[in-house]
Amino acid sequence: MSRRLNRRELLKYPMAMSIGWVGAQLASNDALAIDYTKPVPGSEKLTVYQNDSQILARWNNMPLTAYRAHTTQKHPYFYPVSGPMSGISLVSESALPYPHHRGLWLGCQPLNGGDYWSEGPLDKGQIRSVELRLGETTANSAVIFNRCSWVRKDAPSPLRDERKFTISVPNERMWFFDCQFKLTAQQDITITKAKHSFFAMRAASDISPTYGGVLMNSEGGVGAEGTYGKEARWCGYHGKRAARPDVVEGIAIMTHPDNPWRPIWFTRDYGHMSPSPFNFLDKPWRFDKGKSILLKYRVVLHAGTPAEAQLNRLYEQWAG
Repeated sequence: MSRRLNRRELLKYPMAMSIGWVGAQLASNDALAIDYTKPVPGSEKLTVYQNDSQILARWNNMPLTAYRAHTTQKHPYFYPVSGPMSGISLVSESALPYPHHRGLWLGCQPLNGGDYWSEGPLDKGQIRSVELRLGETTANSAVIFNRCSWVRKDAPSPLRDERKFTISVPNERMWFFDCQFKLTAQQDITITKAKHSFFAMRAASDISPTYGGVLMNSEGGVGAEGTYGKEARWCGYHGKRAARPDVVEGIAIMTHPDNPWRPIWFTRDYGHMSPSPFNFLDKPWRFDKGKSILLKYRVVLHAGTPAEAQLNRLYEQWAG
């Protein structure tokens, strides 16, 4: 004859059943889990995936870069940007003396009264990602598309911003980021003298002159003294890596001859660099509503010195 369970036994019963169910699930999952003792199939060469508002790229399952485009940020940016030999980032994020410098980015301040560059309240100016997606991906290249809107509280949006980035790996000692920005004026824009303007980079400290690295341009100029305010086809930083002193690596930005202004460079020995002429204007730069400009840059991550990486030859091939 069956016995009726008392209240205490009834309370124990569902708990025991739940514990048994969880145990069964864990056992089932353990049975299905794979212990990878060798590289995971499909992790060879370039692998890229999107995780909501960021896109992450790896080379042979080691971090290459991440494009970060969350709507809580001042602007989208690339960080890390790893060296091809060391795997250590060639750009810095939040380094002193200006922690708002983040890897590779594009911004501007001032622009029609807004600040789309430095840290601070987003309602003073923000470059907000509104669409991020992956394009074609192969074993050696990947395309990223990003559409952004420049926004500020109680003010019209000055710019529509459409971006295309192509990451490619021509060989084990060199990586390329080809960057295109199509900027369309949604109101008449005036930019007065501004050192904080458009495409920019903050190099890792160990390759910056202040910390023992070298700043150099295509014309042979060295340091901020030899590159600041000078015209050049490319400019970059290189040096021994602090955590790998046996490795010399560098990062350079090339500016395309089709860009709508002279290739004048803003440079600093502590690691900030921008192919921007706006700090050297004689008169305000004006951009009429409805007009578009296309900016094209190539970022080269290279092993060895610029001469060993043959950056001048690479520039001629790219700008062709």
